[in-house]
Amino acid sequence: MPQMIPTIIRRKYERRRWPKPTMAAAAASVLLIAGCSGAAPNDDSANGGGLDRFMEQSLEFGACDAGIVDSQPPVPQVVEAAKKTECAMLTVPMDYEDLDGETIEIAVSRISATGENPIGSVLLNPGGPGAAGTTLAPLVNALWTGGPIPERFDIVGFDPRGVGLSNPAIDCYSDEERDADAPLSALGEWTEESARAIVDKCADGSGSDEILAHLGTRDVARDMDVLRSALGDDKLTYAGVSYGTRLGSVYAEMFPENVRALVLDGAVDPLMDTADRRIQLSEGLQASFQRLADFCVTQNACPLGTDPAQATAVVQNLLQPLEEEPLVASDGREVGFLAAGEGIVSGLYSEAGWPAIIAGLTELKAGRPDALLAIRDGYYGRSDKGEYTNSFEALFAINCLDEERFTEEEMTGLGHDLNEAVPFLDPGTAPPAQDGCEFWPAEPTLGYPYATDIDGLPEVLVVSATGDPVTPHEGGISLAETLGARLLTVDGNQHGTIISANACVDGVIADYLIDLELPDDGTGCAI
Repeated sequence: MPQMIPTIIRRKYERRRWPKPTMAAAAASVLLIAGCSGAAPNDDSANGGGLDRFMEQSLEFGACDAGIVDSQPPVPQVVEAAKKTECAMLTVPMDYEDLDGETIEIAVSRISATGENPIGSVLLNPGGPGAAGTTLAPLVNALWTGGPIPERFDIVGFDPRGVGLSNPAIDCYSDEERDADAPLSALGEWTEESARAIVDKCADGSGSDEILAHLGTRDVARDMDVLRSALGDDKLTYAGVSYGTRLGSVYAEMFPENVRALVLDGAVDPLMDTADRRIQLSEGLQASFQRLADFCVTQNACPLGTDPAQATAVVQNLLQPLEEEPLVASDGREVGFLAAGEGIVSGLYSEAGWPAIIAGLTELKAGRPDALLAIRDGYYGRSDKGEYTNSFEALFAINCLDEERFTEEEMTGLGHDLNEAVPFLDPGTAPPAQDGCEFWPAEPTLGYPYATDIDGLPEVLVVSATGDPVTPHEGGISLAETLGARLLTVDGNQHGTIISANACVDGVIADYLIDLELPDDGTGCAI
C-alpha cells in the first residue's frame, strides 16, 4: 500500500491540479494495493566527474506558480508564508549512468530563514510517493512560525521527479477517468492487455517512455544530493513523512557522509518486503477502523450500530452492494465501492477525521454518497473544477520501480491475504491475478531490505505514533533499530506527527535540527 501524506495535511495544501509542465501534454489507492523494491552504485568516476556541473549549478529563485498560494488553506499565516515563497528549477540527469544525456527539471520552493545566524536549509518531503513538496514548505513554515526553526533554516520543499511542477510530470489518466475511478478499478482488474497499455498511456501523457524508467527512490535520493549541493549546504538536514522516511533512509544508505540530521516520521519499515509491508499496512487500517468503531458507539445514532465487534460486517453491507449498484452524487458522479471506501480510508489518517467518516456513513445509509465523496476528493486534491493533481499517477509509476513484482499465483495469494487483513475493505470479489507493473520499461531498483549496516551515519531521529493507521508503530521501532536512531514515540491516532502543531513534538524536533540534541531514550509525546 502506498505511504501517503497525512490526510489532514493533504486536504490543506492539495486543492487544485498543477498546470502541467511543457513536456507533459496527476496514491495506488490506500484501499488494498501498493507499497514500497537492486541498489544503484554511488560512484561517478565512470562518468569522468561529469556530475560536478549539476552539483555546482546556481539556482535562480524567483516568483512561484500561482498554485503555491492558491492551494493553501485559507489561514492568514499560511497564505502569508506562501506569498513569501520563492521558486526555482533544479536541473538533474534523467539517467545518472548517462550524465551527458537528457536532463529533467525538479521544482523547488523556499522560504528564507528570518534570523541572523542561519544554519542552512531543511529539506522536506511529504510522502506518497507522488505528493508534491513545493506546496508543503509554506504550510510547514507557518506551523513552525513562532518557534526557532524558521529563524535558523530556509524551509525548502521540492517536487520529486515526475511529480507536480517538476518537468516532465507523470500523466496517465484524464480527469474524467479519475472521476470514474478508472485507475483504481484497474488495480483490481489488471489483464495482460491493460498492464501493457498503461505503459503506453503513461509514456504518451508524460512525454516519453524514458522517464518511466528513472523515477525510483534511488534516483530521487541522488536528486536530493544535487539539490543539497545547489542550495549551498555541506550536509543535508531533512524531514520526511511516511514515504519520505523511505527516501530519507535510502539517502542515508547512499550518502551517509553527507547527512547532518534526518527526521523520519511515520516510518516505512526497511526490512519488510513488498508483500509483508502491504499486509502490515492493511492490518493497521483495520485496527484504525476498529478504533473508529469504538469511538462511534459512544456517539448518538452511530451508523455502525451499538456493537463495535459488528462494525466490519455493517460496513461491508453498506459498501459491497455499491460494486454492482453505485449511488449517484449530487454532481452526477457515480459513487461505487472504491470511491466510498476511499472516503473512509482518507478520514482514518487522523483521529480528527473520525467525525467526518461517521457523518459520511450516516448519509451513505440514507443513500447519499456526497459526504464520503468529498473526503475522497480532498485526499486526491480534486478541485472544484474537477481537476486532479498527478499524485496518483506518480505514486503508481514510482512504485513500479520500487516494489517487488508478483506472478499470477503470488498476486492472487496476496489479494486473499490483504482481504483477510483489512476485511472492512473486502469488495467481495476475486482478487487480481495480474501485476500491473509487469511490463514497466525497467526492473525495480530499490531492493529489499535497504538502509541496513550503514557506516558513518550520524544519529537520526525517528518519530512514530502508536495509533498510526498506515505505517504502524512497529515499523517505526524497526526503522529506529535498523538505523541505530533515537525513537520519539507519540501517543495518538494519526499518520505523521511532525506537521501536527504539537508543542512537544515540535520542541524535540527543534532541539535536534538546530543543536543536534536528541531526546532521552524512552521520551514520548501525546497528541
